[in-house]
Amino acid sequence: MIDGPRLNPASGGAAQSLVVFLHGYGADGNDLIDLGRHFAPLLPHTAFVSPHAPSPCDGAPYGRHWFPLAEIDPYRLHAGTSQAAPGLDAFLDAELASLGLADGKLALVGFSQGTMMALQVAPRRKQAMAGVVGYSGLLAGPEHLKTETRSKPPVLLVHGEIDQVVPAMAMTAAVRALGQAEIPVEWHLRPGLQHGIDDEGLRLGAEFLRRVLG
Repeated sequence: MIDGPRLNPASGGAAQSLVVFLHGYGADGNDLIDLGRHFAPLLPHTAFVSPHAPSPCDGAPYGRHWFPLAEIDPYRLHAGTSQAAPGLDAFLDAELASLGLADGKLALVGFSQGTMMALQVAPRRKQAMAGVVGYSGLLAGPEHLKTETRSKPPVLLVHGEIDQVVPAMAMTAAVRALGQAEIPVEWHLRPGLQHGIDDEGLRLGAEFLRRVLG
């Protein structure tokens, strides 16, 4: 059962939208939940949750992973994201049901492996969610996307120019595949940034979420 830390809407009222953070390989839900505090001023009626990935990570004793990660290969990684997707989908369904919200009021924010999961799950859900923010990640199995797309939520991708974990060219490949699947995509390459999220990336993500969640 997937679960993790939560933040209630800053307004103190009922949630009108939901943002789900998906952490990277070897981290856990605590790694990203503070982003909710950063986004809350622009999204006062939004609830935030940052689930722990389902499996312990061998390389990080206190960390988790969505699926084993042997190497960064968009084609081999598709098997991992596909296997992990049903568990994440079930979690999203349960969270939306508990808040009385539809997919159109849901956004995903992923980092690294979490971005892989967001880009796997979002376009394959029957109902379009509000949007996806992907930091420092990639699209696994891009050749499958066009035929498996069921909905077309807008996507924002932000990537470090000198990322040595997931090279920036991965963002270029994702943008191409998303475009071929007719999924709206914005992208930003951050100069001098390695594998991480900088202040400008946070600003871009917050503005995107404010826009798509209304």
